[in-house]
Amino acid sequence: MLPGLLQQARTHGVLCRLPRLTAAIRGFASAQSEMTVRDALNSALDEELARDDKVYILGEEVGEYQGAYKITRGLLQKYGADRVKDTPITEAGFTGIAVGSAFAGLKPVCEFMTWNFAMQAIDQIINSAAKTLYMSAGQINCPIVFRGPNGAAAGVAAQHSQCFAAWYSSVPGLKVLAPYDSEDARGLLKAAIRDPDPVVFLENEIMYGQAFPVNAQVLDKDFTLPIGKAKVMREGKHVTLVSFSKMVGYCLKAADHLSKEGVHCEVINLRTIKPLDKDTLLASIKKTHKMVTVEEGWPQCGVGAEIAALMQELAFDELDAPVLRVTGAEVPMPYAANLEAAALPQVDDIIKVVKSIL
Repeated sequence: MLPGLLQQARTHGVLCRLPRLTAAIRGFASAQSEMTVRDALNSALDEELARDDKVYILGEEVGEYQGAYKITRGLLQKYGADRVKDTPITEAGFTGIAVGSAFAGLKPVCEFMTWNFAMQAIDQIINSAAKTLYMSAGQINCPIVFRGPNGAAAGVAAQHSQCFAAWYSSVPGLKVLAPYDSEDARGLLKAAIRDPDPVVFLENEIMYGQAFPVNAQVLDKDFTLPIGKAKVMREGKHVTLVSFSKMVGYCLKAADHLSKEGVHCEVINLRTIKPLDKDTLLASIKKTHKMVTVEEGWPQCGVGAEIAALMQELAFDELDAPVLRVTGAEVPMPYAANLEAAALPQVDDIIKVVKSIL
C-alpha cells in the first residue's frame, strides 16, 4: 500500500534485520515446544477473529502487505478485507474510525506501525477512548485495543524509539499492557481483545523474532492471562528487580550473573503497567527489602518513579535501602550505534546498581 520510498523511510530498514519466522504462522501443533513472539501475537489475533465476529483489525499495511512486522500475516486471506482493513497514512483518521466503531459495538484492534506515530492520534486515544465511559456516566464503553511496537529498536533514532509506557499509564480510563515473552503475548493480547475497556498494548520490535518455550495450556484457544497481575520470573532473597517488556530479559541476565557471586535477585515481570500489581511488588519487598526498577523510558515521571513512590508510601518500614532506578538517558535517542547503546540500560548497568545497595 505505501509507496516504496515512504515504506523504507518509516521502517528505516528494520524489517530486513528482523529474524526470519521460525515456524509457520498458521496451524501450530501442540508438539511445538517454542514459539516466537510474532507467532504468538499472530495466533492470538487469528483465534479472536474466529471467536468473535465483532473483532476486526485496521491500520497501515495490516492487510495486503501482511503487516509491517508480519504480525497480521495470513489474516486478510483468511478473514477478508471487511475484517482486516488497510488504511491511509492518517493515524488520527483511522484511530477515530476505530474508536467510533467501538462506541457502536464493534471490537477493533487498531495497529500503529510504531507507537511513536500514535502521537498523531493521541486526542482520539485520550479524549475519546479513555474518557467517554466516565463522561457518559457508564453508558458508552469502548472495547478497543491499540497495539504496536513501543520503545527502542535498533538504529531508528529519536522519532522511532520512544517508550510510551509512563505516558499512557498516567491516564484514567486506559489499561496498559507490556508483554515480554510468547506466553505474555498470547495471553495478554487475547485478554485485551476480550476486555470491555480501551487497552494500550505495548510490544517491542526486537522481541518479535525471539522464541520462547510454550506448553499446551498456552496454546489453548481460550488461554488468557489476567490483566493487573505480575509474574515472578525468578525467586530471590537479596534484591527485587522489577521490569517489563524487553528489559525483563536484561534483568534475568543480570540475575544470572549476580547469582554466581552469591547475590540472589527476585525478578518481577510487570506484564501490566496499569493497573500495577501492588500486591506482588509488596510481597517481594517484604522478602528482599531492596528494589531496583529497570525501564528503557526516560527517568522523570517514569514507571520506575511511580513504583518507587508506591514502595515509599506503602512499605517504607520494609526498605533497607532506597528504591533505585535504571532508565534510559534523558536525551532523544541518538542514531549512532555507540551513542544509542549509551542511552539505553545495559545488563552491566543493572548489575552495578544492584551492587550499590547490597
